[in-house]
Amino acid sequence: MGNKGSDPTPALVSVILPTYNRAWALKEAIDSVLSQDYPHIELIVIDDGSTDHTQDLLVPYRDRITVLAQKNKGVSAARNAGIRESNGSLIALLDSDDAWDKRKISCQVEFFKTQSEALICQTEEIWIRNGKRVNPQKKHQKPSGMIFEASLHLCLVSPSAVMMRKELFDLKGYFNEDFIVCEDYDLWLRVSSTLPVFLIDKPYTIKRGGHPDQLSGFHSQDRFRIRSLLSLVESGSLTEYQAAEAKKVLKQKSRVYGNGCMKRERVEEGEYYLNLAGSD
Repeated sequence: MGNKGSDPTPALVSVILPTYNRAWALKEAIDSVLSQDYPHIELIVIDDGSTDHTQDLLVPYRDRITVLAQKNKGVSAARNAGIRESNGSLIALLDSDDAWDKRKISCQVEFFKTQSEALICQTEEIWIRNGKRVNPQKKHQKPSGMIFEASLHLCLVSPSAVMMRKELFDLKGYFNEDFIVCEDYDLWLRVSSTLPVFLIDKPYTIKRGGHPDQLSGFHSQDRFRIRSLLSLVESGSLTEYQAAEAKKVLKQKSRVYGNGCMKRERVEEGEYYLNLAGSD
């Protein structure tokens, strides 16, 4: 007797792992993927022009992973290259300084089996800062479902925690390769403007921070958030309510960033953002 409702062809999950000079953390990230309790995984590591011993570290794994090497183009280009190379119907992202509990993939695959209309979900996270576990602030708490308005102020979706059906990228596009930072904020806003982002309330992603090469420490993040908001508002794709909420946050961020430019005597740049803050 066959199992009623069982899937005869288990979904292949493509794990996209970009890395740049992160040999110090990369082994743990790779090992956390290869030790998953879900067997149907392809791991694609994109070496984004590393100059450390990343390539040497990858040698013992060559029979179990796919390695793409490119000139340094940034995390968006690296992720996009991996996604385009992938064969799986489900895509999971992992940053090279993060890691997973062994149940992470199987938990999300099971979610998609039971939620046939869902296109994206994420797990909860354990946050490690400078080697110590910390509790996220209330503002970082992840909602579930239609999260667009909640996501306008700051990114509430973690790349290392998500899994998506591959068709999501056909619907919403890829990561913006012009963004040095906040490329995730930009994509998740495009996604969440029309689609629910579901939360699986299990802390199966280990998110590390506090190290000097962390991109989120980049000091001009709001410049990219403003650019993303402006593009979204001008696209005409938002509902009237969404557009109004996005404009509020756009004005607020433009005012704060513009005033910061003026204090640093970057007058022309400051005036541009202050004009944005004052415009309708």
